[in-house]
Amino acid sequence: MSSLPVDEARDFLARHPDIDSIDLLVSDLNGVLRGKRIPRENLEKAYVNGINLPGSVFALDITGNTIEETGLGLDCGDRDQVCRPIPGTLMQTPWLRNGRQAQLMMSMRDEQDGPFFADPRNVLARQVRRLADMGLTAMVALELEFYLVDRQRDERGLPLPPRSPATGERATESQLYSISELDEYADFLEEIQACAAIQQLPLDTALKECAPGQFEINLLHGDDVLKACDSATMLKRLIKGVALRHGFEATFMAKPYGAEAGNGMHVHMSLLDGEGNNVFAAADENPLGTATLRHAIGGLKALMADSMALFAPNMNSFRRFQPGLYVPMTPTWGYDNRSVALRIPSGLNAARRVEHRVAGADANPYLLLATLLASVEYGIRQQLAPGEPVTGNAYTQFDATLTNSWSQALNLLETSEPLGEALGKDFLKVFLANRRAERSQAMREVSRLEYDWYLRHV
Repeated sequence: MSSLPVDEARDFLARHPDIDSIDLLVSDLNGVLRGKRIPRENLEKAYVNGINLPGSVFALDITGNTIEETGLGLDCGDRDQVCRPIPGTLMQTPWLRNGRQAQLMMSMRDEQDGPFFADPRNVLARQVRRLADMGLTAMVALELEFYLVDRQRDERGLPLPPRSPATGERATESQLYSISELDEYADFLEEIQACAAIQQLPLDTALKECAPGQFEINLLHGDDVLKACDSATMLKRLIKGVALRHGFEATFMAKPYGAEAGNGMHVHMSLLDGEGNNVFAAADENPLGTATLRHAIGGLKALMADSMALFAPNMNSFRRFQPGLYVPMTPTWGYDNRSVALRIPSGLNAARRVEHRVAGADANPYLLLATLLASVEYGIRQQLAPGEPVTGNAYTQFDATLTNSWSQALNLLETSEPLGEALGKDFLKVFLANRRAERSQAMREVSRLEYDWYLRHV
């Protein structure tokens, strides 16, 4: 990969003379943004030469500790790799330092200036190329759920729902799709929209979700999957930053409250052929779509169990998979049915698509989309049949078959030949070592509940 032209940097600095520093960012395995902050006078150099970061940035667990079992730490000397700018991601961060800050997304390269195998964005790029080799392009849209929580904790140090900016009352009700709740948080939501417009993020709709303090913001569909995930990653940072300015914290944690709905990341996806036609849309306008659509669903169903460690990447992720809380727990599909894992939404035939409803909002967007594209490719190549669509309430018709065990999910991923071949066995080795080490650390911690239940009684 040759050095990028510096025109983008020069034009940006000329248009924004007040910008005095820029954050250079990569997304780690957990989707946590890491990188360096540089002064404006170093931006052109970063475009020409890139910046150095250790490959071990992709060995970090959620606490920021290097997991040596990945092989990316001291075993290889913790050596540096060059990171290069991603065109089109140099943007102001208007919620920071009165607009004097900017950010630029980066991608890590290897010693031959090819894609570094452990960078999640490169894993997705690999899968986009594989789909392009079939003459197909994915059209995707991401939906992100999140909670606002009070910056004050309760007496046990646990999160509390926010107080309404309009009334001062703490949220206690679901109020799904409530317009009045959107009105009460209008200043927060309007600043998100304004900041997103500055960052050229394609926001679609905002809605009140089904738990106190829970919201959803959707991104418009587009045919650049990498850009869609860049936008989702930048949007998460934006929402967290704007929330702090308004006296809240925003969390994409899968299950902040045990008895309330979790945060999901739903993905809408269709496939375009070389002429831009939706290959999921039947010529006779059959709402169940084409054979290609059904093969894609077959692949998504076939690899869903193997994919759980990517859809649910941490201990808290699996708490979201509970009966009665709107999370699919078995590979099912159906037409305009929100109780299934793979929903075919109603609407125009030309927009026929699959909505994948399994992953948590804590999943890494790049790895989630790479997994979905790999599953679709697998289903189409193998011409897998999806079985019959579900009508009625899938939650009451099927037993849970998707694992809620972090350990089992990692084992299933490790033994999945289709995902290993698609995502890269070297990458999966790093991912599995990282996740298993974090699980081992988590298992050494004893929760307050365990003390309450067991200390005196067993």
